[in-house]
Amino acid sequence: MKLLLIGGTKFLGRHLVGAAQARQHDVTIFHRGHHSSAGLEGIEEIRGDRNEDLSQLQGRQWDAIIDTCGYLPQTVKAAAEALRNAARQYVFISSVSAYTDFRLADYNETTPLATLTPRRLRGWRQSTPKQKSRLPG
Repeated sequence: MKLLLIGGTKFLGRHLVGAAQARQHDVTIFHRGHHSSAGLEGIEEIRGDRNEDLSQLQGRQWDAIIDTCGYLPQTVKAAAEALRNAARQYVFISSVSAYTDFRLADYNETTPLATLTPRRLRGWRQSTPKQKSRLPG
């Protein structure tokens, strides 16, 4: 199986790479290069920023895409749309930050989700100035 991981050097990425390689899958990671990929041997590595340009992924094919680093709905939507013909399956893995209260012990599909408020959006925009002009509002 050919897999593309968006992210791949932090969070779940390293574990997903290891699990995929243990099953003899071909793994490509797309990441910004902010974290070392040392120790991730035998993978294809594509450096880029999902918030700025996904063109390096165009024209490629994978069996599945696993997205581990989408912080805003707009960035996940943009990647899913740009890659809609690149794989049969697109899997987005969210974080605990998606929930209103992540101090809870159990989460499931009925757990209330956090709302992306103007304040949260402003804080994200301030931390990523290049993306600022592409976000609504």
